Amino acid sequence: MRIQSPANPRVKALAALKERKERERAGLFLVEGRREVERALRAGLQLETLLLGPKATPEDQALVGSAPILELSQEAMERVSVRENPPPVIGVFRLPHKTLKEVRLPQNPLVLVLLGLEKPGNLGAILRSADGAGVDLVLVAEGVDLYSPQVIRNSTGVVFSLPVYPASEGEAARFLEQRGLLLVAATPKGERIYWEEDYRRGVAFLLGAEDEGLPEAWLRRAQTRVRIPMRGVADSLNVSVSAALLLYEAQRQRSLIKNSSSPPSTSP
Repeated sequence: MRIQSPANPRVKALAALKERKERERAGLFLVEGRREVERALRAGLQLETLLLGPKATPEDQALVGSAPILELSQEAMERVSVRENPPPVIGVFRLPHKTLKEVRLPQNPLVLVLLGLEKPGNLGAILRSADGAGVDLVLVAEGVDLYSPQVIRNSTGVVFSLPVYPASEGEAARFLEQRGLLLVAATPKGERIYWEEDYRRGVAFLLGAEDEGLPEAWLRRAQTRVRIPMRGVADSLNVSVSAALLLYEAQRQRSLIKNSSSPPSTSP
């Protein structure tokens, strides 16, 4: 099927999926770009429709499997896409239903908890760092929608392969309490510099919203608070940079004991 007009009702319905409310109502979301579509398919997500623009190639069309194809004009693709220059392929996928009951953690897991983040670009960048650092679980509590087109784009599609779960703050708190992890709050007022803490046992890093940081209840819940030293005028780093520093410091510490017989320390 081919559609030329960006005013076509079906194009309007697809463009509405750029909004969280409509994604939740329809149970669908958009995945822009061939790489991201491939990663969603490899993760087992259900493709409902493949949208192809005028610059799509036979390789793009081969992604589809048995799902229907909808060919759109460049103007129609521009209306559906969040990008200034839309890619030639966009997948319309069914929203997955994930619950924390599915989570199985290894011994001494590395967990990242994101509370109330508001910027999709930051969440996407954090997920790339989490993927690179080999995080065992990411909890996204409140804040930005995990299936925002900007999150998918900025994560380069690793959001689909990562063990990342949306949750309410209450669900996240109960989950962490049951696992007995060391809860580490990242805050400019932390008592210790982040590299001074021991992350070799099971640990969950807590990071809050870009402007306000962690809620007071989560600061109290943490067993330790760490800060990233700042030598200039700024009092904090971008939350995605902070997350990367914490995660890679944890992996650095863990790599040092791989060939050591000494057990991880359990002291705070």
